[in-house]
Amino acid sequence: MKTLALLLSLFITAIIASAQDTKSVTLTVTVENVATNEGQILAALHTRDTFMKGPGIQNFKCSAKTGSISFVFEDVKPGTYAISSMHDTNENQRMDFKDNGMPNESYAMSGSEIIMGLPTFHDVKFEVGGNDLALKLRY
Repeated sequence: MKTLALLLSLFITAIIASAQDTKSVTLTVTVENVATNEGQILAALHTRDTFMKGPGIQNFKCSAKTGSISFVFEDVKPGTYAISSMHDTNENQRMDFKDNGMPNESYAMSGSEIIMGLPTFHDVKFEVGGNDLALKLRY
C-alpha cells in the first residue's frame, strides 16, 4: 500500500512539474508602412480554429499613425499561430472591398509578404517556442 501511495504521489508531482514547464512568451509585432493617421490599426493573434472566422485569441486596436506601430501579445503559449492586421481607415471594424473584390484597406498577415487571393492558415502560420519573438508585418 505504501508503494502504491508513493508511486501515485510521484506521478502527481511529475504532472504538476511538466505543467509548469510550459512557458508563456511575449510576441512583439511591428506593422510597417502605415500610410496615414486616419482610422485605426486592428490586429489579431489566431489559432487554426479562429483564423478568418472572427476575433482572435488575443486582439489589438489603436489609433493609426503614419510610419510604423508596435504592439505586444502577452502570455502566448508555445504552438502554431497566425497574425492578421489591417488599417481600418473608416473605423467600421471590418475590411472594405472595391467593386472588383480587391481589398480597399491596407492589410498584412504573418508568414508571407505577398498574399494573392484568400489566405489560408497554412500560408501565414508561424511557430512560437519557448523564447520571446518579434515579427514584422508590412502594409
